[in-house]
Amino acid sequence: MQVMQIGNKTFSVGERPYIMGILNVTPDSFSDGGRYNHIDAALRHVEEMIGQGVDIVDVGGESTRPGHQKISVSEEIERTCFVIEAIKEKFNVPVSLDTYKYEVAQAGVLAGADMINDIWGFKWDDRMAGLVAKHNVACCLMHNRHDTNYNNFVSDVLADMEECIAIAKQAGVADDKIMLDPGIGFAKDTTQNLIMMNHLEELVALGYPVLLGTSRKSMIGNVLNLPVNEREEGTIATSVIGHMKGCSFFRVHDVQANARALKMTDAITRS
Repeated sequence: MQVMQIGNKTFSVGERPYIMGILNVTPDSFSDGGRYNHIDAALRHVEEMIGQGVDIVDVGGESTRPGHQKISVSEEIERTCFVIEAIKEKFNVPVSLDTYKYEVAQAGVLAGADMINDIWGFKWDDRMAGLVAKHNVACCLMHNRHDTNYNNFVSDVLADMEECIAIAKQAGVADDKIMLDPGIGFAKDTTQNLIMMNHLEELVALGYPVLLGTSRKSMIGNVLNLPVNEREEGTIATSVIGHMKGCSFFRVHDVQANARALKMTDAITRS
């Protein structure tokens, strides 16, 4: 059984599904923009998620939705680091920082972040891998690319992910500090997102824990023809499929519903 250390918590991969709860401290997130960008509201939401069974809290300071408004490094640090410090002071829960920017990651780690969740898989800034290795924090390497010119879609995604892993290992990041994310919704159209969902076991086969982040995304909206605030059931369906295909971590907005569905799925698959 793989073991992954994130902060002071040990995650036995495969023992049960783990929930990463989303905390967007942004005014413009595609799903919950503006709801938690004040410290009191953010901490109340963290407390709520912990009560619902969250295992990791993922703090994001810049929306990465299509057409999002880019912000300065200093503004992203200001949004996230105070929240990270407050969470670490008040709660005993590992904190992930969702950023691809070196300066933000550096400030976040110093503020207490236990993990860097990089939507560019260490390919945006070549200093990021070294930072993670130096501070011995965990990382999530997500699949992303600037173009969508795939020759063989699934094979190309796997090759891209192997490049991310190589960057991490070359910088000295330990194997037990790495998880992978297929990047649903990034550099993929709806059909490609669905194909990726159907081939998640191939990403799992690379030998690292896989985080699935599908919560309320456009793939679900496009399939079900539903607005962002009506995609909970679709998200749960993807979480269940993801678990059955070997994913270990699930990044979601609706912690309680997904945790219950995954617990039920886990019980069935182990019977």
